[in-house]
Order: sequence, then structure tokens, then C-alpha cells
Amino acid sequence: MQEREGGITEQVVTRQVRGCFEGFSSEMMTKTVIAYEPVWAIGTGKTATPQQAQEVHAIIRKLLAAMFSPEVANSIVIQYGGSVKPENAKELLSQADIDGALVGGACLKADSFAAIVRFA
Repeated sequence: MQEREGGITEQVVTRQVRGCFEGFSSEMMTKTVIAYEPVWAIGTGKTATPQQAQEVHAIIRKLLAAMFSPEVANSIVIQYGGSVKPENAKELLSQADIDGALVGGACLKADSFAAIVRFA
């Protein structure tokens, strides 16, 4: 949360993405799925706003385009994984760079999970 409030989210995500995929080939990347979850959302029940999540997904996709190619970046599935629930799934999944959801606790209840699947 301090990083987000301090305005350094892009720097942190850039460092993480570059570190994760250093040495990967474009071919390896086409077989990769990325899940992004803000550290401050893990286990807290808090979720980024759809706009905040989209912002970070766009940063990730832009980085992948620079590291590999726009074609590779556009082919990679980037999922959001921060407390996705039926109440926020539709808006999260409607963002341009959010390709899916990495569902946590909501998948333990069939009706909640089914609602998320319907939005997807």
C-alpha cells in the first residue's frame, strides 16, 4: 500500500516483470499466463479498483511489448487476482488489459464462482 500511495507502483512492477522474464524467449512467452495481484490485496479482502487494476495491467503489457514485441504482449493472458468476487468481477473483467481472473476464496462457494464465470 505504501508503494501505491508513494506513486512508485510502475517502478516496482517494472522491476518485477523484467526480473521474472529476463532470459525468456518470445516463444516461451507465448506459452505464459501472468497473474497480477497487488501485494496489499493478498489475504486482506481488499481489491484494487478496476481502474487501478487496469493501470497495472497496461503497464505490464507495455513492458512485454518493449521486452519482446507488441504481438507477444497482445497474445499473453494477464489475469487479475486480487479478491475477485461476484460484486466486482464484471467491472474488472471489462477492462481492456484484464484477460481473466485468478479467483481465490470466491471459488469455494459454487454460486459465487458461477456468477464470476458468467461475467467472464
